[in-house]
Amino acid sequence: MKKAIVAGAIALTLAGAGFALAQQSAAPREGRGFRSSAEDVAAFTDARVAGLKAGLKLTAEQEKNWPAVEAAIRDLAKQRADRMKERADRMAARREARRGGDNAQQQQQQPRPDAIGRLRQGADAMTTRATALKTLADASEPLYKSLDDGQKRRFSMLLRMSGRPHGGHGHRHGHWQRRADNAR
Repeated sequence: MKKAIVAGAIALTLAGAGFALAQQSAAPREGRGFRSSAEDVAAFTDARVAGLKAGLKLTAEQEKNWPAVEAAIRDLAKQRADRMKERADRMAARREARRGGDNAQQQQQQPRPDAIGRLRQGADAMTTRATALKTLADASEPLYKSLDDGQKRRFSMLLRMSGRPHGGHGHRHGHWQRRADNAR
């Protein structure tokens, strides 16, 4: 008897959960998800830079090397924000072209690159990011050499945690540092 009651309760729970999920997926897409604005990106970058600096507890001598590190981090964040905006603009243009069904508008839109074109675009993007990462490494080296062991440990941890501007949806946090760690 108890097994039947438990089985019935489980079946009702699963049915209710399935119904709730179906209702949720039928909801309109507007308003779902977080899209960071330029102000959000700037605010999060400021917070990450301030957090890294505060976590390091720099001495007056070490502070002299900080501006170059901060500039390199901000440059990486700006490049990423620019890439994200370009991608969002391309996607919005594609959506608008599909909604409108306007052949003239679709013809004005650039065709998607073929496989070789995508490889070249990816290589160009990697080259740009690699240059920015090398700039960060070069800017950070004098500061890093002046840090004690505790500061070095915090530097590594805090830099890893600061990889994304909005802590977004399942993305790789600290992506530039992790990729560097994996290259070893």
